[in-house]
Amino acid sequence: MRIIVTGGGWAGLTTAVELTRHGASVTLLEAGSRLGGRARSIEHNGLRLDNGQHLLLGAYRDTLRLLEIMGVPESSVVERRPLELLYKAPNRPDIRLACPSLPAPLHLVTALLRAEGLTVGERLNALSLCRGLLASGFAIEHDIPLATWLGHQRQSPALIRALWQPLCLAVLNTPLHEASTQVFLRVLQDAFTRSHSDSHLLLTRTDLCQLLPQPAQRFIERHGGEIKLNHRVQELIIEDNVIHGVTANGQTITADHVVLAVPPITCQRLLAPHPTLHGIARQLAAMGHEPICTVYLQYPPQTRLPIPMVGLLDTTAQWVFDRALYGQQGLMAVVISGPGPHMAMSKGELSTHITRELASIFPHWPAPHHSIGEGVVIREKYATFSCRANINALRPQAKTPIRGLWLAGDYTDTGYPATLEGAVRSGMTCARGIKQR
Repeated sequence: MRIIVTGGGWAGLTTAVELTRHGASVTLLEAGSRLGGRARSIEHNGLRLDNGQHLLLGAYRDTLRLLEIMGVPESSVVERRPLELLYKAPNRPDIRLACPSLPAPLHLVTALLRAEGLTVGERLNALSLCRGLLASGFAIEHDIPLATWLGHQRQSPALIRALWQPLCLAVLNTPLHEASTQVFLRVLQDAFTRSHSDSHLLLTRTDLCQLLPQPAQRFIERHGGEIKLNHRVQELIIEDNVIHGVTANGQTITADHVVLAVPPITCQRLLAPHPTLHGIARQLAAMGHEPICTVYLQYPPQTRLPIPMVGLLDTTAQWVFDRALYGQQGLMAVVISGPGPHMAMSKGELSTHITRELASIFPHWPAPHHSIGEGVVIREKYATFSCRANINALRPQAKTPIRGLWLAGDYTDTGYPATLEGAVRSGMTCARGIKQR
């Protein structure tokens, strides 16, 4: 069976790995010069940096299974730690929440009861919400914006600011007043109700390319697959509602199945010329997108965070990650999820602004030095689909009305937000569908 996978991001690579291990003849076409898509590494002044600071959870079981399939020991690429959240804000007490090693969901209940920086009323308020979710099986009748739902649950503005809003942006990359309650609750359910290890933070020891793209490339090629970089697909070859191949770099490549594992905007462009696919193209056009901005600042090597990642409140910066775990001492990655005024700032203005915010929260830190320039700013304007209320109604299935044409990507109907796990799940679903055919 000849299969073309277009797109070398995590969804496309997962699809190719799963198919080649079952003997399919796979050709993966990637438009760029390297694999990884929106979760890849870059080089700057001799440093290996990620184009975004991605986070894995113990609940990401398909991602962990994929690493196992490729022969990558979990401990060699990630460090597993019990969930601990620390939030800091200028001139405010710290907020800390840590899950003990107790059976789920008792570990979450205990963490909320012991949470530091929240009043007794706020802790009981959060516990009441969690008790209701456990009783309902995390199900809601209609999807509504998360801010509206939290209001119905009588969550105080202080609790929303300190707990739910940062988690919403970290998980969905969508503002609270638009975000899908249904998708948010799906992630909470997976993380906190099955096993205490599902809530663990998996902090990567390597850059993103070494985590998955490079092992996937080795696996695919070792199992007879072929990867072609700098091969952009221009059009799909469809006759009588059957896919026959693609045109890439002006050449026709035939196949029995074609998997579009490309961003929604690219997928829409490829589907638009074909009347049978106009419905899916319209769905993709209506999805929208959200940005992620990452600012790297190099401090002296002795500069450290108290834990590997710290949340920031009442600032433009939302999360700061200590890259010492990667062997990059003193390098801080500051993440800003979703839209905001920061997207209109110049790179120099934003670096200076973030430096001042960090100085207000960590006054004992020395000033950053300029071994990587005035700071590195990476903006992914189309980082994720907009995970707003009722978004699941727009998300397409893996199987299309065209025989042999499939879709893979975190934006497809996985039930998950635009995460690494969502991309991997979509690739697994797509590969299984092809194997069944």
